[in-house]
Amino acid sequence: MTDRARNFATEVVTRLRQAGYEALWAGGCVRDLLLGKTPKDYDVATSAHPEQVREVFGRRRTLGIGASFGVILVRGPAPGLEVEVATFRTEGPYLDGRRPEQVTFATAAEDAHRRDFTINGMFLDPVSNQVHDYVEGQHDLAAGIIRAIGNPRARVEEDRLRMLRAVRFTATLDFQLEPETAAAIRELATGIHLVSAERITQEMKRVLTDPHRARGVALCAEMRLLQEILPELTEFADLPESVSPLEELNQPGKEDSPWHIVLRRLSLLEQPGFELAFASLLLPHSLDDQALPPDQLHDIRQITAICRRWKLSNDEKEHIGWLLAHRHVLHAGVKLPLSQLKRMAIRPAFQDLIELTRVDRLVRNLDLSPVLAVEQFVEATPPEELNPPPLLDGSDLIALGHRPGPQFSSWLTAIRDAQLEGQITTVQEARDLLARLHDDDSASG
Repeated sequence: MTDRARNFATEVVTRLRQAGYEALWAGGCVRDLLLGKTPKDYDVATSAHPEQVREVFGRRRTLGIGASFGVILVRGPAPGLEVEVATFRTEGPYLDGRRPEQVTFATAAEDAHRRDFTINGMFLDPVSNQVHDYVEGQHDLAAGIIRAIGNPRARVEEDRLRMLRAVRFTATLDFQLEPETAAAIRELATGIHLVSAERITQEMKRVLTDPHRARGVALCAEMRLLQEILPELTEFADLPESVSPLEELNQPGKEDSPWHIVLRRLSLLEQPGFELAFASLLLPHSLDDQALPPDQLHDIRQITAICRRWKLSNDEKEHIGWLLAHRHVLHAGVKLPLSQLKRMAIRPAFQDLIELTRVDRLVRNLDLSPVLAVEQFVEATPPEELNPPPLLDGSDLIALGHRPGPQFSSWLTAIRDAQLEGQITTVQEARDLLARLHDDDSASG
């Protein structure tokens, strides 16, 4: 599919040129190619206006996804094969900090100067392989610098999401943030609230799942962005107010500071999904805090509000909440009751809980044997023993003459626990236990 995407993007450029228009690859795909990476997608910039693009490729193969801004989607011959084609343009004022009030079709050079960062402002001729660079993007790419095009403050005020994008590019590419660009971000950080929660979360997901996630989070804090989008972290991790959070990541003598623990834990995660990385970010820095019951811990009380503010899905909320609610459990290793361990082991988030516990113990220089013992137990236990079919369910209780009520839940839980502990193995043994539970409740009632 990668070669097909490149070939189709080249075909789009060629067709536009054959029709008499200027056309070049633009933006992120050029940056990635110059870095020796394979682009995830290709964008084309052209002198053709939207209607002219649709005339070249036909209306059945085009979609006006942003025609008012000069953007047309051109579909290829195979599903998923598509290229965004945008007319060279300049942009009017960004009165809402998100989108321009108007656009004016322009030249390639003018189009380059309205883009965000120099490394994203270049064009490439896919036929001659010639780079068209009006913003010194090649220089900054070679030097490893993220620099706003033109006036950094103006670029940020146009679209406040560019602040998080600057952090993401700096971290994921392992570059440096140009000082004037960094100063503009710090000055305007409170304006991140002009950006929708969905766009903020999308950027942060990319930061948190990147191999350089710890540096990305530290840089977010240094730019004062993390304090705006996740103010709870000031309480959770004693987020420094004056010391540079980025410097603290590798600063001698800071190994036991709460903020260092947060960053170090993030850096030790192995290819985490977003839920695991986010839970790690919110995990209490104190083991004493982790031992508290979930309903007495500040992060659990606030996690629902945080997830709601970040517009996370219900599955993401449940996954993150479960990890935090059970954050202390595996520190006990196989000393846990078998029923509790087996119930957890069949959860979709269980492997993430193992990884979360592993890195938390590593960062505190604690013995990993409890985690290793749990892993060995789960690997050695056949699936049918970890999660055997229940011996009784609610319909069985009704068939045995019991009236439905709140006691059903406690009875079924007790029967299931006994089964998972290996104390009962047959339906008759489950019925005998049910009879004893019923008698005990009747006697106490």
